[in-house]
Amino acid sequence: MTNRRIYFFMVIATTLATTFTADGSQPNILLIVSEDNGPEVGCYGDPYARTPNIDRLAEEGILFRNAYVPQAGCSQSRASFLTGLYPHQHGQIGLATWGFRLYHDTTPNLPRILKKTGYRTGLIGKLHINPASAFPFDLHEISTANFQRNGLADYARHAKEFISAGDKPFFLSVNYPDAHDPWIRQVDGLPQKPQSRDDVTPMAFMGVDSPAFRDLVADYYNCMSRLDSLIGDLLQVLEDSGKGENTIVIYIGDHGADMLRSKRTCYEGGLRIPMIMRWRGQVTPHICNNLVSTLDIMPTVLDAAGAEKVNGLPGETLRPLFKGQPASWREHFFAEYHTHAAAPNFFPQRCVRNGQYKLIESLLPDTVHPDYEKTIAKLQKDYDDQDYAGRFDIPAMIARAPHEVRKAYALMRQPPRFQLYDLQDDPYEFQNLAEIPEYSTVLEDLKQRLTVWRRETHDPLLESEKLERLKQEVQFVKKKSDGKKHTWRYPEYLVE
Repeated sequence: MTNRRIYFFMVIATTLATTFTADGSQPNILLIVSEDNGPEVGCYGDPYARTPNIDRLAEEGILFRNAYVPQAGCSQSRASFLTGLYPHQHGQIGLATWGFRLYHDTTPNLPRILKKTGYRTGLIGKLHINPASAFPFDLHEISTANFQRNGLADYARHAKEFISAGDKPFFLSVNYPDAHDPWIRQVDGLPQKPQSRDDVTPMAFMGVDSPAFRDLVADYYNCMSRLDSLIGDLLQVLEDSGKGENTIVIYIGDHGADMLRSKRTCYEGGLRIPMIMRWRGQVTPHICNNLVSTLDIMPTVLDAAGAEKVNGLPGETLRPLFKGQPASWREHFFAEYHTHAAAPNFFPQRCVRNGQYKLIESLLPDTVHPDYEKTIAKLQKDYDDQDYAGRFDIPAMIARAPHEVRKAYALMRQPPRFQLYDLQDDPYEFQNLAEIPEYSTVLEDLKQRLTVWRRETHDPLLESEKLERLKQEVQFVKKKSDGKKHTWRYPEYLVE
């Protein structure tokens, strides 16, 4: 068997990790996941967010200031934090609802390993990964996406029943529908006092503004407020159970907001997320500025649980960062994009950032990004479907923006091979520095690091014939109904 094939099967080591707890007991793990939101949370400094429960959780644990997902898409991100692998490693490169799937059903994942370690495992909310059978949760409630927000109180009710069902340690993942669109202003009286367009402005990474846009953004923040209330109910259930002291609580967003220059991109607005971890007695509350990833969740949880280690995971246990002391840690973060649906979104990219600079490589450079117009059309439809008074004209809004913002949108529509940004001076990625000679040394360094990472992680799209074959297969599937019926071949030829 070749080293490459061994890598993709991810052989499990037989040695056990050591638990962190002084008495050797296994901690419970509560993983809270929200939909389609970046760090639009009060504790991250957002002036419009009303999130007292998440803010309190951050005060009691670690707030990871620079936390990221490996791909800004729902299925892709969720498969990554449950397997500890990049999408190009596990195979869930697009949405499960379009038929995309893991390369191998046997890929190690958190529920499978923790069950073998003696944990009860539960999932509340959607899984959104194919095949679902590869993730053997003992309990799965509210298996739909629930974008209409039906029965929101059931999330805490099911959690209470599961947490109280036995004395064995538990791993419970609770996945909420907020803040996915439709951005519903109020559900079951939540939030009690919804915000309106007069209370907010759009997130700065989009660079655009209009009264109509503020309608959408206000209801996005209303979703975040409702999410915070539901998380508060869940955390109260945990406290009432008496198990809060020995429970690791991790809260993450699955990727950035479904707006402009965010979800389905390699920009900061899509990849950067809120990530908070509380473990009383083990974690010193503080703000951590290190580059961390949701890929670090699996090695951290396995380490804490004393579970079997998985060889070759690209993430690291977060243990060295628990006390807020200086620690040897990664200096570069890598991410990627493939597609979301199929033909409407296919535009593969790879990216790397360090403490200051960010490089994005487009694997189909100088071609029109198919998702650019799709995103605009989708936001227009989101606005039209709501009961707003007015008209939303996104192209006109972009046309009124400052020159550097207009230029950034034109570049997003038809990207060159490389985009380079100085995230200290230009945190919202409006000024591409890739063609400026004085940045050539930085550019070449990050290009080399990106290539080395792609080789070390066995990125199949390094091979031009596989990129072309994937392009042809994905672009052949234009509708969701066709994607569900399509027999996807890429799990065979990408890791052949």
